[in-house]
Amino acid sequence: MTGNQIEGLVGMLATFGLLVLMVLPSVIGIVRDRRIDRQLREAETGHRAEKRAQKSSDRSTVPSTATWYAEGRRSKKLVSS
Repeated sequence: MTGNQIEGLVGMLATFGLLVLMVLPSVIGIVRDRRIDRQLREAETGHRAEKRAQKSSDRSTVPSTATWYAEGRRSKKLVSS
């Protein structure tokens, strides 16, 4: 190889390297978006199936922790006054 051919090869590799560096973030973003879309579709499908299987009588009647805590605070407040 002559000096001109080596110089051309180095220039071509540098240009290709810059192209890869510029395109790589876009490709990573596209792959990430597709993965998130797939996860959302799977979650939505699972949620729909779960919603169809659940009846209103299946719901728990136990109050949440926040409700229990608030009830306890109210009763203490009334007793201490």
